[in-house]
Amino acid sequence: MTASIFWYDFETTGIQPHSDRPMQVAGIRTNEQLEEIDQPLNIYCQLAEDILPHPMASVVTGIGPDLLQREGLLEVDFIEQLHQQLIRPNTCTAGFNSIRFDDEMTRAGLYRNFYDPYAREWQGHNSRWDMLDVLRCVWALRPEGINWPEQDGRVSFKLENVTAANHIAHGQAHDALADVRATIAVARLVRERQPKLFDYLYALRRKDAVQKRIRLLQPILHVSGMFSVERHCLAPVLPLAWHPGNRNALIVCDLHADVTPLLKLDAQTLKARLYTRHDQLAEDELPIPLKLIHINKSPVVAPLSVLREEDNQRLAFDHARCQANAQLLKEQRAQWQDKLSVVYTEQREHVEQDPEQQLYAAFLGPRDRKLCEALRQAPPEQLQPERWPFDDERLPRLLFRYRARNYPQTLNQDEREAWALWCRARLSGEQAGAPLTIADYLAAYTHLSQEQQADPAVQNWHQYVKTVQQRYQL
Repeated sequence: MTASIFWYDFETTGIQPHSDRPMQVAGIRTNEQLEEIDQPLNIYCQLAEDILPHPMASVVTGIGPDLLQREGLLEVDFIEQLHQQLIRPNTCTAGFNSIRFDDEMTRAGLYRNFYDPYAREWQGHNSRWDMLDVLRCVWALRPEGINWPEQDGRVSFKLENVTAANHIAHGQAHDALADVRATIAVARLVRERQPKLFDYLYALRRKDAVQKRIRLLQPILHVSGMFSVERHCLAPVLPLAWHPGNRNALIVCDLHADVTPLLKLDAQTLKARLYTRHDQLAEDELPIPLKLIHINKSPVVAPLSVLREEDNQRLAFDHARCQANAQLLKEQRAQWQDKLSVVYTEQREHVEQDPEQQLYAAFLGPRDRKLCEALRQAPPEQLQPERWPFDDERLPRLLFRYRARNYPQTLNQDEREAWALWCRARLSGEQAGAPLTIADYLAAYTHLSQEQQADPAVQNWHQYVKTVQQRYQL
């Protein structure tokens, strides 16, 4: 099948991709020349009673409960339609901040609905890409030919600001379909103005292409939102080692930073300080210059040779400091090598109890994967729990919620009562995992401006929440 790019965007109940829910998804398929080749996808999703949207979500999106009730699909059907697009062979899924948000929302939705949450990202020669880091890289390395907007005196990569600065029609910002068309238009702009860099970055959606550009203890350039705009979102980094527990993660050291903590501090101190916000460090505590590069997240890496003389001046790039730090780390390898396995060995202080939040707790075994596939094909009346003897303890609990949200007619009286108790407990905060409780929603509502509270979508949601509050006597 011919290679294509499926550009997509969610509008959601909030900003937490594993607990919030999709309200709308839109997608447009293009060829690799960015020409549309299929009818757009634009669908809405109903919300179950245990899920409330944040009031600001309705302000931003304009999506109200009446629209979802009228046009929204059950989540099982919503996810099925989206999955059909994503799983198509030779599809690169792309968006704007999609790897950090939309793809995580997708994984969580697939997991809740008994799909393999990862297969569509790599099976059938599939891949994924993200225009946000592409823009950061173009701004840092080849900014010519594109207008770069500023907000509060700093460059802004917000999609609506980039489109406005470059006279790109955007329609209604934060409408999913309008945002997808705007993202494609920005991609066309980059491809037109910086075609070589565009092709180079598009190739990095493949893990093997990223790996070819990495040699341990050989400096490279890395562009990331983790580096400030004052640094042009760019840093020279030294690949130190592969992560001890994640074969897709590379441990690197920022060569523009002070590397002495890595040499002088013990492993436990390094670990504690690495996860401490810089503004919370004591005045005499240096930040830890370590970072992970995930080769399966389309990272931006490049050789130092891409820097031109004018780039060195514009970026204030200190080659001497970079070379000196790299040489020091190579010579003092014995001082840091054994510490990395301790620093990056996970010790989960907080273990999620809610199965919907346990996507990353473990992979499903082959027997459970087969059962999940069969379950998706089964008619609703055959979803009784005794028919599905799962090994993984998360799945029976997910199945109960799957039935209650999508096929409530299959519940017996005891199950209906259990579901009502569950909704009440979750909306009151007794059960973790909901994006908002009733109290959270009402508190957030009071912080809206009068103009925001007068928005029709906000008013409709507020009335809906009051109805739910009365139903569950909260």
